[in-house]
Amino acid sequence: MKAIQISAFGEPRDVLRFGDFPEPAAPGLNEVLVQLEASPFNPHDLYVIKGGFPVLPTAPGPVGNEGVGRVIGLGADVDHLAIGDRVLLPTFTWLWRERMTIPAAGLFALPDADLHQLSMLGINPPTAALLLSEYTALEPGDWVVQNAANSGVGRAVIGIAKARGFKTLNIVRRPELVSELKAAGADVVLIAGDDTKAEAEKAVEGGRIGLGIDAIGGEAIGLLADIVSLRATVVAYSILGSATMSIPAWSPIFKQVTVHGFFLGNPDSAAATPAAVQDVLPLVISGGLHTPISGVYPPSAVVDAAVHAERGGKVIIDFTAE
Repeated sequence: MKAIQISAFGEPRDVLRFGDFPEPAAPGLNEVLVQLEASPFNPHDLYVIKGGFPVLPTAPGPVGNEGVGRVIGLGADVDHLAIGDRVLLPTFTWLWRERMTIPAAGLFALPDADLHQLSMLGINPPTAALLLSEYTALEPGDWVVQNAANSGVGRAVIGIAKARGFKTLNIVRRPELVSELKAAGADVVLIAGDDTKAEAEKAVEGGRIGLGIDAIGGEAIGLLADIVSLRATVVAYSILGSATMSIPAWSPIFKQVTVHGFFLGNPDSAAATPAAVQDVLPLVISGGLHTPISGVYPPSAVVDAAVHAERGGKVIIDFTAE
């Protein structure tokens, strides 16, 4: 069989290849054999390939960290799955392989839905769900402010918040995203600038902004800490702009704003992820959570997929296309 592999950690266009890889072992006790169908090429996959992510595979070897596949073989004592079931593959298993044998525990049959949307179910939607629930208690009608609102997590925050009765105040950098995100369910979309704080205060009309969600770092997280209400919470889950945070001192001192960090791979978050996936799955099936896709590539074109992913936009590697 074949797999997408790296020869070493480095620039994706230099180290990625789609080539031969050993067949997996037959499924044993409480294991299944799965054939990969589709997987997104996420920003963190780029960090993994370059060797800059907290969790790394062995190099040389396969990469890839999210996707769905079909069960094609059952080991002993697996009675909750059947041949042909589509399942969400566990993260951090470096799954860009045509076939793999994995533990059956925690797997469940997915309902029929769009393959490419289901392939993105394992990371961004549960991240958004946990960001909205694990750090502060929000009430229906409360506001959530976030930057990088056009990201996969940002769009999931919009959809899940709407389903839970929260309102979203979304900060973006490009004017053309305003109507697009409003069509996706955003309540307010603001262009980042010198007047963003004043515009945010006007938009919520005295409502409580109980949570800020940051993906950028630097001064961008400081703006969120400045915007949120008294005793609110700000959670950072990515560092798209800066590896440092610049937060005005009056936010934690006088407003008693608290700041947390989130990583889906941390033990507490990982333990909460399966329930979060089940929670958001109906929204994915119904289309309430929908991520626009800017490119679909076969695994043999993984270098082209990497170039596209670096340029921006959601990229899917479709293993059924070969």
